[in-house]
Amino acid sequence: MGDAIWKVVGTGGAVAAGIAANKVLTAVWRKTLGGEPPINPESDETTWKEAIAWALLSGAVVGVARLAFRRNAASYYRKSTGHLPGNLEKAH
Repeated sequence: MGDAIWKVVGTGGAVAAGIAANKVLTAVWRKTLGGEPPINPESDETTWKEAIAWALLSGAVVGVARLAFRRNAASYYRKSTGHLPGNLEKAH
């Protein structure tokens, strides 16, 4: 696996993981709170409480999902090639 492939897989997979996490979070929000999550948290029609809750939750969930994907992908890359992708190698 080359660095170009890593960039495509790492970035594309992280984006897909973020989208999937957002869909899961939306479903959990609906089931837990019985309503739709804020469509536009920046709108003045959305309460501050809802906007802040959505920003915190979605940021954390999406960030962790993307991190988990990239760490697992990097682990697979190392097992396949014997080293981490160039941009993840430790600087000496």
